[in-house]
Amino acid sequence: MIDRASYFAAKLAYETDPGDVYLAQRRGESPVIIDVRSSEAWAQGRVAGAVHMHYSEIPARAPLEIPRDAEVIVYCWSPGCNAGAKGALAFSELGYSVREMIGGYEYWVREGYPIENIEGVFRFPVDPTTGVPRIRTHA
Repeated sequence: MIDRASYFAAKLAYETDPGDVYLAQRRGESPVIIDVRSSEAWAQGRVAGAVHMHYSEIPARAPLEIPRDAEVIVYCWSPGCNAGAKGALAFSELGYSVREMIGGYEYWVREGYPIENIEGVFRFPVDPTTGVPRIRTHA
């Protein structure tokens, strides 16, 4: 039987959240952020700087496009979508160090972090039920 501390330590080893990903970017770290959603979802908007790779394409594309030593972070739509877990599994099976961004694109947007689409990079206002607007006043 696994103890609680081990469970939560493992959970944090395999998951991250939008705030931690954004903070890592601000610190100059360069995780490879993979959007595993459909092409239509990608076109609508995505985490600024993300790479589009539908989870079903990972086994064929990742070895050719993503360095083996990269820190990989995958995301899908929201907490109600399991494509992120499918993507994380596919990267794991290839031997990558990968984490799933819990909350997905929905919480990235709701927390006011940069998104992009064909029109450029922009942000939506912070949803006060998920983030503190006064903290997110910088770029």
